[in-house]
Amino acid sequence: MSFRTALSGINAATTDLAVTSNNIANVSTTGFKAARAEFGDLYAASIFGTSRNTAGSGVRVTGITQQFTQGSVEFTNRNLDLAISGGGFFTLDNNGATVYSRAGNFQLDRDGFVVNPTGARLQIFPPTDGSGRNFETGRLVPLQLVTTDSAPAASTQVIVGSNLPANATVPVAAPFDPNDTNTFNHSTSITLYDSLGVAHVQTLYYVKTPNANEWELYNYIDGTAVGGPITLQYDAQGALVTPATGFATLPAYTPTTGAAPITLTLDLRNSTQYGERFAINDLRQDGYTTGRLIGIEVSQQGVIFARYTNGVADPLGQIALSIFPNQQGLQNLGDNVWSETFDSGGPRRGPAGTSDFGLVQSGALESSNVELTEQLVNMIVAQRNFQANAQMIQTTDRITQTIINLR
Repeated sequence: MSFRTALSGINAATTDLAVTSNNIANVSTTGFKAARAEFGDLYAASIFGTSRNTAGSGVRVTGITQQFTQGSVEFTNRNLDLAISGGGFFTLDNNGATVYSRAGNFQLDRDGFVVNPTGARLQIFPPTDGSGRNFETGRLVPLQLVTTDSAPAASTQVIVGSNLPANATVPVAAPFDPNDTNTFNHSTSITLYDSLGVAHVQTLYYVKTPNANEWELYNYIDGTAVGGPITLQYDAQGALVTPATGFATLPAYTPTTGAAPITLTLDLRNSTQYGERFAINDLRQDGYTTGRLIGIEVSQQGVIFARYTNGVADPLGQIALSIFPNQQGLQNLGDNVWSETFDSGGPRRGPAGTSDFGLVQSGALESSNVELTEQLVNMIVAQRNFQANAQMIQTTDRITQTIINLR
Protein backbone atom coordinates (compact mmCIF):
# COMPACT_ATOMS: atom_id res chain seq x y z
CA MET A 1 0.00 0.00 0.00
CA SER A 2 2.83 2.42 0.84
CA PHE A 3 4.31 1.90 -2.62
CA ARG A 4 1.03 2.90 -4.31
CA THR A 5 0.54 5.86 -2.00
CA ALA A 6 4.05 7.18 -2.67
CA LEU A 7 3.62 6.51 -6.40
CA SER A 8 0.44 8.62 -6.44
CA GLY A 9 2.42 11.41 -4.77
CA ILE A 10 5.13 11.14 -7.44
CA ASN A 11 2.48 11.32 -10.18
CA ALA A 12 0.87 14.34 -8.53
CA ALA A 13 4.22 16.11 -8.20
CA THR A 14 4.97 15.30 -11.85
CA THR A 15 1.66 16.84 -12.92
CA ASP A 16 2.35 19.90 -10.80
CA LEU A 17 5.76 20.26 -12.43
CA ALA A 18 4.21 19.88 -15.90
CA VAL A 19 1.66 22.62 -15.20
CA THR A 20 4.33 24.91 -13.77
CA SER A 21 6.60 24.21 -16.73
CA ASN A 22 3.81 25.11 -19.16
CA ASN A 23 3.14 28.35 -17.29
CA ILE A 24 6.81 29.33 -17.42
CA ALA A 25 7.04 28.43 -21.11
CA ASN A 26 4.14 30.80 -21.87
CA VAL A 27 5.29 33.70 -19.71
CA SER A 28 5.53 35.87 -22.87
CA THR A 29 2.48 34.49 -24.70
CA THR A 30 -0.11 37.18 -25.45
CA GLY A 31 -3.35 36.65 -23.56
CA PHE A 32 -2.15 33.44 -21.89
CA LYS A 33 -3.84 32.48 -18.65
CA ALA A 34 -1.81 30.59 -16.05
CA ALA A 35 -3.04 27.17 -14.96
CA ARG A 36 -3.05 25.59 -11.52
CA ALA A 37 -2.99 21.90 -10.65
CA GLU A 38 -5.51 20.98 -7.95
CA PHE A 39 -5.41 17.76 -5.92
CA GLY A 40 -7.63 15.67 -3.69
CA ASP A 41 -6.77 12.97 -1.13
CA LEU A 42 -7.77 9.30 -1.56
CA TYR A 43 -9.33 7.05 1.09
CA ALA A 44 -10.38 3.46 0.65
CA ALA A 45 -14.06 2.89 1.48
CA SER A 46 -15.99 -0.26 2.34
CA ILE A 47 -19.72 -0.91 2.40
CA PHE A 48 -19.61 0.22 6.02
CA GLY A 49 -17.97 3.53 5.14
CA THR A 50 -14.48 4.86 5.74
CA SER A 51 -12.94 3.92 9.03
CA ARG A 52 -11.45 6.66 11.14
CA ASN A 53 -8.45 4.40 11.65
CA THR A 54 -7.79 3.85 7.92
CA ALA A 55 -4.69 5.44 6.44
CA GLY A 56 -5.11 7.41 3.27
CA SER A 57 -4.46 5.84 -0.12
CA GLY A 58 -2.63 8.76 -1.68
CA VAL A 59 -3.55 11.71 -3.87
CA ARG A 60 -5.11 12.29 -7.26
CA VAL A 61 -5.40 15.23 -9.64
CA THR A 62 -8.90 16.69 -9.32
CA GLY A 63 -8.41 19.26 -12.04
CA ILE A 64 -6.17 21.71 -13.83
CA THR A 65 -7.88 25.08 -13.74
CA GLN A 66 -7.16 28.27 -15.67
CA GLN A 67 -6.64 31.44 -13.69
CA PHE A 68 -8.53 34.18 -15.57
CA THR A 69 -7.04 37.13 -13.72
CA GLN A 70 -6.25 40.28 -15.68
CA GLY A 71 -2.86 40.39 -17.39
CA SER A 72 -1.01 43.68 -17.69
CA VAL A 73 -1.81 45.82 -20.75
CA GLU A 74 1.22 46.70 -22.85
CA PHE A 75 0.99 49.38 -25.53
CA THR A 76 2.15 48.63 -29.07
CA ASN A 77 0.77 51.62 -31.07
CA ARG A 78 -0.60 49.20 -33.68
CA ASN A 79 -4.31 49.76 -34.33
CA LEU A 80 -5.14 46.08 -34.89
CA ASP A 81 -3.66 45.12 -31.52
CA LEU A 82 -6.56 45.02 -29.06
CA ALA A 83 -6.66 44.37 -25.32
CA ILE A 84 -9.63 43.81 -23.03
CA SER A 85 -9.41 45.60 -19.71
CA GLY A 86 -11.94 43.78 -17.56
CA GLY A 87 -14.27 40.87 -18.22
CA GLY A 88 -15.05 39.21 -21.51
CA PHE A 89 -13.54 37.33 -24.45
CA PHE A 90 -13.14 38.23 -28.09
CA THR A 91 -15.61 36.20 -30.17
CA LEU A 92 -14.02 34.45 -33.17
CA ASP A 93 -15.26 32.30 -36.06
CA ASN A 94 -12.87 29.44 -36.78
CA ASN A 95 -14.15 27.83 -39.99
CA GLY A 96 -17.73 27.82 -38.72
CA ALA A 97 -16.91 26.99 -35.09
CA THR A 98 -17.23 29.78 -32.54
CA VAL A 99 -14.20 30.11 -30.27
CA TYR A 100 -13.12 32.69 -27.71
CA SER A 101 -9.85 34.41 -26.88
CA ARG A 102 -8.24 37.08 -24.73
CA ALA A 103 -5.36 37.49 -27.20
CA GLY A 104 -5.96 40.52 -29.42
CA ASN A 105 -2.97 40.29 -31.77
CA PHE A 106 -5.08 40.58 -34.92
CA GLN A 107 -4.06 41.06 -38.53
CA LEU A 108 -5.60 41.19 -42.01
CA ASP A 109 -5.93 38.21 -44.32
CA ARG A 110 -5.86 38.47 -48.11
CA ASP A 111 -9.61 39.15 -48.24
CA GLY A 112 -9.46 42.02 -45.75
CA PHE A 113 -10.92 40.08 -42.81
CA VAL A 114 -9.49 40.78 -39.36
CA VAL A 115 -8.15 37.46 -38.06
CA ASN A 116 -5.99 36.06 -35.27
CA PRO A 117 -2.65 34.33 -36.09
CA THR A 118 -4.44 31.03 -36.85
CA GLY A 119 -6.99 32.62 -39.21
CA ALA A 120 -10.06 32.79 -36.94
CA ARG A 121 -12.15 35.85 -37.84
CA LEU A 122 -13.04 38.53 -35.30
CA GLN A 123 -16.82 38.86 -34.87
CA ILE A 124 -18.65 42.18 -34.53
CA PHE A 125 -22.17 43.56 -34.20
CA PRO A 126 -23.04 45.23 -37.55
CA PRO A 127 -24.13 48.89 -37.58
CA THR A 128 -27.76 49.80 -38.23
CA ASP A 129 -26.90 53.33 -39.39
CA GLY A 130 -23.91 55.60 -39.85
CA SER A 131 -24.09 57.32 -36.48
CA GLY A 132 -21.63 55.00 -34.73
CA ARG A 133 -24.06 54.55 -31.83
CA ASN A 134 -26.59 51.96 -33.02
CA PHE A 135 -25.65 48.32 -33.66
CA GLU A 136 -27.51 45.08 -34.23
CA THR A 137 -26.47 43.21 -31.10
CA GLY A 138 -28.49 40.12 -31.99
CA ARG A 139 -26.36 39.25 -35.03
CA LEU A 140 -22.68 38.51 -35.55
CA VAL A 141 -20.68 39.18 -38.70
CA PRO A 142 -16.92 39.00 -39.36
CA LEU A 143 -15.02 42.29 -39.39
CA GLN A 144 -13.81 43.10 -42.89
CA LEU A 145 -11.93 46.22 -43.93
CA VAL A 146 -12.98 47.47 -47.36
CA THR A 147 -10.45 49.32 -49.51
CA THR A 148 -12.96 51.15 -51.72
CA ASP A 149 -13.13 54.93 -51.65
CA SER A 150 -15.56 56.75 -49.40
CA ALA A 151 -18.48 58.20 -51.39
CA PRO A 152 -18.76 62.01 -51.60
CA ALA A 153 -21.58 64.10 -50.17
CA ALA A 154 -22.93 67.30 -51.70
CA SER A 155 -22.87 70.49 -49.67
CA THR A 156 -26.31 71.50 -48.39
CA GLN A 157 -25.57 74.02 -45.64
CA VAL A 158 -22.97 76.73 -45.04
CA ILE A 159 -22.52 78.18 -41.56
CA VAL A 160 -21.35 81.79 -41.73
CA GLY A 161 -20.33 83.39 -38.45
CA SER A 162 -19.29 86.91 -39.45
CA ASN A 163 -18.84 90.21 -37.65
CA LEU A 164 -19.43 93.35 -39.72
CA PRO A 165 -17.94 96.69 -38.65
CA ALA A 166 -20.57 99.01 -37.21
CA ASN A 167 -18.78 102.11 -38.56
CA ALA A 168 -18.63 100.88 -42.17
CA THR A 169 -19.49 103.30 -44.97
CA VAL A 170 -21.23 102.78 -48.28
CA PRO A 171 -18.80 101.71 -51.08
CA VAL A 172 -17.54 104.56 -53.25
CA ALA A 173 -18.73 102.89 -56.47
CA ALA A 174 -21.99 101.34 -57.59
CA PRO A 175 -23.59 99.10 -58.73
CA PHE A 176 -22.09 95.95 -57.20
CA ASP A 177 -19.47 94.25 -59.35
CA PRO A 178 -17.51 91.29 -57.94
CA ASN A 179 -14.57 92.29 -60.13
CA ASP A 180 -14.44 95.82 -58.72
CA THR A 181 -13.32 96.05 -55.09
CA ASN A 182 -14.69 99.58 -54.88
CA THR A 183 -18.27 98.24 -55.08
CA PHE A 184 -18.21 96.09 -51.93
CA ASN A 185 -16.82 96.31 -48.42
CA HIS A 186 -15.68 92.77 -47.61
CA SER A 187 -15.62 89.25 -49.05
CA THR A 188 -14.82 85.68 -48.02
CA SER A 189 -14.73 82.30 -49.76
CA ILE A 190 -15.34 78.65 -48.95
CA THR A 191 -15.00 75.39 -50.90
CA LEU A 192 -18.18 73.45 -51.65
CA TYR A 193 -18.70 69.98 -53.13
CA ASP A 194 -21.27 68.67 -55.57
CA SER A 195 -22.82 65.19 -55.59
CA LEU A 196 -19.84 63.83 -57.57
CA GLY A 197 -17.31 65.17 -55.07
CA VAL A 198 -16.03 67.94 -57.35
CA ALA A 199 -14.96 71.12 -55.56
CA HIS A 200 -16.54 74.52 -56.22
CA VAL A 201 -15.73 77.92 -54.74
CA GLN A 202 -18.48 79.97 -53.12
CA THR A 203 -17.68 83.63 -52.54
CA LEU A 204 -19.73 85.91 -50.30
CA TYR A 205 -19.62 89.69 -50.78
CA TYR A 206 -20.77 92.16 -48.12
CA VAL A 207 -22.05 95.57 -49.25
CA LYS A 208 -23.05 98.31 -46.79
CA THR A 209 -26.27 100.11 -47.79
CA PRO A 210 -27.19 103.74 -47.03
CA ASN A 211 -29.65 102.50 -44.39
CA ALA A 212 -28.45 102.26 -40.82
CA ASN A 213 -27.47 98.78 -39.64
CA GLU A 214 -28.25 97.25 -43.04
CA TRP A 215 -26.10 95.20 -45.40
CA GLU A 216 -26.53 93.22 -48.60
CA LEU A 217 -24.97 89.78 -49.01
CA TYR A 218 -24.21 88.56 -52.56
CA ASN A 219 -23.47 84.89 -53.29
CA TYR A 220 -21.40 83.59 -56.20
CA ILE A 221 -20.39 80.02 -57.02
CA ASP A 222 -17.52 79.58 -59.47
CA GLY A 223 -18.00 83.21 -60.46
CA THR A 224 -21.74 82.83 -61.21
CA ALA A 225 -24.30 84.76 -59.23
CA VAL A 226 -26.68 82.55 -57.27
CA GLY A 227 -29.87 84.46 -56.53
CA GLY A 228 -30.11 88.14 -55.68
CA PRO A 229 -28.71 90.00 -52.70
CA ILE A 230 -29.79 88.91 -49.20
CA THR A 231 -30.67 91.79 -46.90
CA LEU A 232 -29.04 91.66 -43.46
CA GLN A 233 -30.40 93.95 -40.77
CA TYR A 234 -29.12 94.37 -37.22
CA ASP A 235 -30.58 96.03 -34.15
CA ALA A 236 -28.98 98.71 -32.01
CA GLN A 237 -27.10 96.06 -30.03
CA GLY A 238 -25.59 94.49 -33.19
CA ALA A 239 -27.75 91.34 -33.22
CA LEU A 240 -29.18 90.00 -36.48
CA VAL A 241 -32.91 90.64 -36.92
CA THR A 242 -33.31 89.99 -40.67
CA PRO A 243 -33.60 87.24 -41.87
CA ALA A 244 -35.82 86.63 -38.84
CA THR A 245 -34.96 82.93 -38.59
CA GLY A 246 -31.27 83.45 -39.28
CA PHE A 247 -31.45 81.15 -42.32
CA ALA A 248 -31.43 82.05 -46.02
CA THR A 249 -32.03 79.51 -48.80
CA LEU A 250 -30.31 80.10 -52.14
CA PRO A 251 -31.67 79.04 -55.53
CA ALA A 252 -30.28 75.81 -56.96
CA TYR A 253 -26.96 76.03 -58.77
CA THR A 254 -26.37 73.48 -61.53
CA PRO A 255 -22.67 72.63 -61.91
CA THR A 256 -21.13 71.84 -65.28
CA THR A 257 -19.77 68.49 -64.05
CA GLY A 258 -23.04 66.63 -64.58
CA ALA A 259 -23.69 66.48 -60.86
CA ALA A 260 -27.05 67.16 -59.26
CA PRO A 261 -27.93 70.82 -58.61
CA ILE A 262 -26.44 72.30 -55.45
CA THR A 263 -29.07 73.75 -53.13
CA LEU A 264 -27.60 75.68 -50.22
CA THR A 265 -28.98 77.10 -47.00
CA LEU A 266 -26.94 79.81 -45.30
CA ASP A 267 -26.92 79.70 -41.50
CA LEU A 268 -26.40 83.34 -40.48
CA ARG A 269 -27.51 83.08 -36.86
CA ASN A 270 -24.03 83.90 -35.57
CA SER A 271 -23.71 87.00 -37.75
CA THR A 272 -23.21 90.24 -35.78
CA GLN A 273 -22.40 93.93 -36.30
CA TYR A 274 -19.96 95.05 -33.61
CA GLY A 275 -16.95 97.29 -33.34
CA GLU A 276 -14.80 98.52 -36.20
CA ARG A 277 -13.35 95.38 -37.76
CA PHE A 278 -14.60 92.75 -40.19
CA ALA A 279 -14.04 89.18 -39.02
CA ILE A 280 -15.09 85.67 -40.00
CA ASN A 281 -15.43 83.72 -36.76
CA ASP A 282 -16.94 80.57 -38.25
CA LEU A 283 -17.15 79.33 -41.84
CA ARG A 284 -18.11 75.70 -42.38
CA GLN A 285 -20.03 73.54 -44.84
CA ASP A 286 -21.28 69.95 -44.59
CA GLY A 287 -20.10 68.44 -47.90
CA TYR A 288 -17.00 66.43 -48.70
CA THR A 289 -15.22 64.86 -51.62
CA THR A 290 -14.24 61.22 -52.12
CA GLY A 291 -11.73 59.73 -49.70
CA ARG A 292 -9.43 56.75 -49.52
CA LEU A 293 -8.93 54.55 -46.49
CA ILE A 294 -6.02 55.66 -44.30
CA GLY A 295 -6.60 53.48 -41.24
CA ILE A 296 -8.97 52.35 -38.55
CA GLU A 297 -9.68 53.49 -35.03
CA VAL A 298 -11.25 51.50 -32.20
CA SER A 299 -13.00 53.22 -29.30
CA GLN A 300 -13.04 51.92 -25.72
CA GLN A 301 -16.57 50.68 -26.38
CA GLY A 302 -15.20 48.54 -29.21
CA VAL A 303 -16.65 50.60 -32.07
CA ILE A 304 -14.48 50.25 -35.18
CA PHE A 305 -14.26 53.32 -37.43
CA ALA A 306 -12.74 53.42 -40.91
CA ARG A 307 -10.94 56.75 -41.37
CA TYR A 308 -10.70 58.33 -44.84
CA THR A 309 -8.66 61.17 -46.28
CA ASN A 310 -11.79 63.32 -46.63
CA GLY A 311 -12.26 63.33 -42.86
CA VAL A 312 -15.14 60.84 -42.89
CA ALA A 313 -15.22 58.13 -40.20
CA ASP A 314 -17.55 55.27 -41.13
CA PRO A 315 -18.53 52.84 -38.34
CA LEU A 316 -17.82 49.26 -39.45
CA GLY A 317 -19.29 47.60 -36.36
CA GLN A 318 -18.83 47.02 -32.65
CA ILE A 319 -16.65 44.25 -31.26
CA ALA A 320 -18.73 41.44 -29.76
CA LEU A 321 -17.52 40.36 -26.32
CA SER A 322 -18.65 37.14 -24.62
CA ILE A 323 -18.91 36.19 -20.95
CA PHE A 324 -19.66 32.75 -19.46
CA PRO A 325 -21.36 31.78 -16.20
CA ASN A 326 -18.39 29.50 -15.42
CA GLN A 327 -15.32 30.46 -17.40
CA GLN A 328 -13.35 27.80 -15.52
CA GLY A 329 -15.39 25.28 -17.50
CA LEU A 330 -14.10 26.45 -20.89
CA GLN A 331 -12.11 23.95 -22.95
CA ASN A 332 -8.61 25.14 -23.79
CA LEU A 333 -7.97 24.43 -27.49
CA GLY A 334 -4.47 25.85 -27.62
CA ASP A 335 -3.35 28.81 -29.74
CA ASN A 336 -4.85 31.11 -27.08
CA VAL A 337 -8.48 30.12 -27.78
CA TRP A 338 -11.17 28.40 -25.73
CA SER A 339 -14.41 26.71 -26.65
CA GLU A 340 -17.75 26.49 -24.90
CA THR A 341 -18.59 23.34 -22.90
CA PHE A 342 -21.54 22.10 -20.88
CA ASP A 343 -19.71 23.06 -17.68
CA SER A 344 -19.00 26.61 -18.86
CA GLY A 345 -22.60 27.35 -19.75
CA GLY A 346 -23.71 29.32 -22.79
CA PRO A 347 -22.13 32.66 -23.66
CA ARG A 348 -23.72 36.02 -22.92
CA ARG A 349 -22.70 38.55 -25.55
CA GLY A 350 -22.63 42.30 -25.45
CA PRO A 351 -20.62 45.42 -26.30
CA ALA A 352 -17.64 46.64 -24.31
CA GLY A 353 -18.29 48.99 -21.44
CA THR A 354 -21.78 47.68 -20.65
CA SER A 355 -22.88 45.48 -17.74
CA ASP A 356 -19.81 43.51 -16.58
CA PHE A 357 -18.03 43.63 -19.94
CA GLY A 358 -14.60 45.27 -19.92
CA LEU A 359 -13.30 48.06 -22.12
CA VAL A 360 -11.32 47.63 -25.34
CA GLN A 361 -7.91 49.26 -25.59
CA SER A 362 -6.66 49.79 -29.14
CA GLY A 363 -2.93 49.74 -29.84
CA ALA A 364 -2.26 47.46 -26.87
CA LEU A 365 -2.06 43.77 -25.96
CA GLU A 366 -2.86 41.92 -22.77
CA SER A 367 0.24 40.08 -21.66
CA SER A 368 0.35 36.71 -19.93
CA ASN A 369 -0.83 36.75 -16.31
CA VAL A 370 1.97 34.35 -15.29
CA GLU A 371 3.90 35.63 -12.29
CA LEU A 372 7.36 34.19 -12.93
CA THR A 373 8.61 34.44 -9.34
CA GLU A 374 5.56 32.56 -8.06
CA GLN A 375 6.04 29.85 -10.67
CA LEU A 376 9.69 29.36 -9.71
CA VAL A 377 8.65 28.90 -6.09
CA ASN A 378 5.98 26.39 -7.18
CA MET A 379 8.66 24.52 -9.12
CA ILE A 380 10.84 24.21 -6.01
CA VAL A 381 7.89 22.98 -3.93
CA ALA A 382 6.89 20.40 -6.57
CA GLN A 383 10.48 19.21 -6.80
CA ARG A 384 10.65 18.74 -3.02
CA ASN A 385 7.35 16.83 -3.10
CA PHE A 386 8.71 14.55 -5.80
CA GLN A 387 11.91 13.89 -3.84
CA ALA A 388 10.00 13.18 -0.61
CA ASN A 389 7.70 10.66 -2.30
CA ALA A 390 10.68 9.02 -3.99
CA GLN A 391 12.36 8.76 -0.57
CA MET A 392 9.17 7.14 0.80
CA ILE A 393 9.37 4.44 -1.88
CA GLN A 394 13.02 3.84 -0.98
CA THR A 395 12.18 3.60 2.73
CA THR A 396 9.29 1.20 2.11
CA ASP A 397 11.57 -0.92 -0.06
CA ARG A 398 14.09 -1.23 2.80
CA ILE A 399 11.38 -2.20 5.26
CA THR A 400 10.04 -4.83 2.87
CA GLN A 401 13.56 -6.20 2.29
CA THR A 402 14.12 -6.43 6.04
CA ILE A 403 10.92 -8.47 6.48
CA ILE A 404 11.88 -10.80 3.63
CA ASN A 405 15.28 -11.42 5.24
CA LEU A 406 13.73 -12.55 8.54
CA ARG A 407 14.21 -16.25 9.33
